[in-house]
Amino acid sequence: MHDNHEPADGRPGDDEPENLRLVHLLRAVTVEFGLRQTEFAARNGMHPTDVRALICLLDAARAAEPATAGLLGARLGLNSAGTTAVIDRLERLGHVARVRDEHDRRRILLRVEPAAIRLGREFFGPLIDGVLGVLDSFDPAERSTVRRFLTATHAVFTPTPRP
Repeated sequence: MHDNHEPADGRPGDDEPENLRLVHLLRAVTVEFGLRQTEFAARNGMHPTDVRALICLLDAARAAEPATAGLLGARLGLNSAGTTAVIDRLERLGHVARVRDEHDRRRILLRVEPAAIRLGREFFGPLIDGVLGVLDSFDPAERSTVRRFLTATHAVFTPTPRP
């Protein structure tokens, strides 16, 4: 994608400000990560949105948030019908289960199945290990700076509080 800050051939120019080079590098990383997600989806008979849904559900589980259809729809920017379609596909594939909330039996929660977690680890594990190896080469102060940058950048892209 060409913008006003890069030459027509898409290569960063020597006169490009360093901060803008970092933004373009972050964009390149996100594009590559998106391509790996798309590859994972294609290999496993899923739509790329299904992979994003699994990531959202895993993130909710790590944060001890109840993973409801409403939360998933809000995080993915989908309406109710779209959210139901994603959940139905993932359930048909055996990646997600609908389970009753043990604290409120009227509420249905979404749980990523262990087989889906294993499938994700098989594909993404080597990539994650590679990133962990890179982070291991950073000292604690450098990791703190990276964390601060990524947290602040994430806030730019998610300006409204999540449900």
